Amino acid sequence: MTADSPQPTADSRQLDPRSGLRDGRRATAACLAITPTLALVTAIRLERLTKSYGKTRGITEVNLTVATGEVFGFLGPNGAGKTTTIRTLLDLIRPTSGKAEVLGLDSVDDSIAIHRRVGYLPGELALWEWMTTRQLLDHLGKLRGGIDTGYRDELIERFQVEPDRKIKDLSSGNKQKVGIIQAFMHKPELVILDEPTSGLDPLMQHATYRVIEEARAEGRTVFLSSHVLPEVERIAERVAIIRNGRVIEVETVDNLKARAVRHIEVHFGTPAATAATLNAIPGVTEATIAGETALVRIEGSMDPLIKALAPYEVRSLLTHETPLDEIFLAMYREDPDVR
Repeated sequence: MTADSPQPTADSRQLDPRSGLRDGRRATAACLAITPTLALVTAIRLERLTKSYGKTRGITEVNLTVATGEVFGFLGPNGAGKTTTIRTLLDLIRPTSGKAEVLGLDSVDDSIAIHRRVGYLPGELALWEWMTTRQLLDHLGKLRGGIDTGYRDELIERFQVEPDRKIKDLSSGNKQKVGIIQAFMHKPELVILDEPTSGLDPLMQHATYRVIEEARAEGRTVFLSSHVLPEVERIAERVAIIRNGRVIEVETVDNLKARAVRHIEVHFGTPAATAATLNAIPGVTEATIAGETALVRIEGSMDPLIKALAPYEVRSLLTHETPLDEIFLAMYREDPDVR
């Protein structure tokens, strides 16, 4: 390394595809032998993945499969194990036990090949402060073996980044935008994003969602860690919920919401149902009547309620869907770590 070579900070290895290597010759040979493809069925496979920090909780026997081409949400509050899982599957830290495969490759043995094919935005972003944005992206592009500079410049424009300003002069939100650009600019097969919209204004959040949606439309995979539930609800097909270092649920967003309690507002004409009649309907947990309006809480399918209302004149029926954050908090209700 020459005196003019970039000197990374202690944490900047997160962005360097050469990081995490233990056997450079073997990894380089593996990288040359592998032709990137989007034909894989599984983008991420975790089998009993465990990382122990001694007395400090890490993750315990995490089992998870993410299919190629999907946007997958990884949900949990701070400290639940999201970042530890991501850093372990990228070989930034070594697992205590278990196994992680990324794009069909072993996370430890084939880390350099994985890093060349993956885009990664860490939760705690470390960049070379003395570089300009353009210099940083050029350097990272060269480390990846070359990128489509036209697409990189398109992202710079879309995220309204000033390419010739030094990183040290950027706000935290603008640094986050640079992090998003570097994760997507080489059009990786898999993009791993740890809290991607942290510090972004609503306009830039929307720009991030658009880039994610475009990656999905091209058949690429996005693994999105977040505790901002509305954004996951908006862009992810499936989610895993992690609590105390263990995955407690893997489900589609639609199925999670279908299982949740719904709040139904029924406006009757004449005749109107009674509260006793409504409370006797399977799935109804509570029903109250105020004049010609009934407020009903129901779990699961609405079919029994709809059939029970058939003999009555129903002028209108409003369904208030349970937001994902309410479902999430219900699963965490007995967790002592949630305040």
